[in-house]
Amino acid sequence: MAATKKRPRISLLGGENMTARDKESILAVLKSELEFIEKGGYKTPSAVSSAPPPTIFADSLTCLNYGYPYRTHPCTECPLMEFVPESARMSAMPCHHIPLDPTGRTVEAMEEMENIAGMQEAVKNWLRQTIQQLESQPST
Repeated sequence: MAATKKRPRISLLGGENMTARDKESILAVLKSELEFIEKGGYKTPSAVSSAPPPTIFADSLTCLNYGYPYRTHPCTECPLMEFVPESARMSAMPCHHIPLDPTGRTVEAMEEMENIAGMQEAVKNWLRQTIQQLESQPST
C-alpha cells in the first residue's frame, strides 16, 4: 500500500496549523475583506434610511451566506473559522468572536458599544496584521 503524501502545514496565529493551500485561500479572503472595507463597503445608511447598518463580515462577499436569507452554508465552512476561539465556534455569528487586538476586543463587543468607526478600524488593523503575519510565515 502506497503511503499518502501529507500536505505541508503552516503555523497559524493561535498555534493551530493549516496547509499551504489553506493559507493561500485564507489570505485571499482576508485581502478581499480589507479591500472591501477600505473602499467603504460597510458605510452606514443615511439617517433617513430605515435599513439596518451593515454587519461586519456577514454583509460582504467574505460570508459564505452573503445574499442567502436562510444561511444556506454552515459557518464551519468559512475560512474565518481558523481565527475563531474554540469556545465561540457554535455561536450564531462565530466570526464576530475573533479577537481583533491583544485586549481581546471582538466585533460583537464593539457592536454593543455602537462604535461603528472604531470597530471598522479595529477590523482593518486586524486584517492587515493577520495578512502580514501569514505572508511572513514560510511555506514548506
